[in-house]
Amino acid sequence: MKINKETFAVAGENLLKKIKELIEEGNVRKITVSDKSGKELMNFPLNVGLAGVIFAPVLAAVGAMAALIGDCTITVEREVTDTKE
Repeated sequence: MKINKETFAVAGENLLKKIKELIEEGNVRKITVSDKSGKELMNFPLNVGLAGVIFAPVLAAVGAMAALIGDCTITVEREVTDTKE
């Protein structure tokens, strides 16, 4: 199994929506939110099989933070399975 990193630039008001989308994808291992200067603001691991109820406090914190920051960057670590046969 290989880890792939992707980075997304988002405006603060779209932060919560984007994180919800990423969680729903299911293959995300870790999400890091940084401000536009690169300072890490929030970092949380995602474990496969966790119920949405467990994410509620994290999403509440992300929503509160989104109201305070402008542009930010989301870095996503995904599990990539090799498709070699």
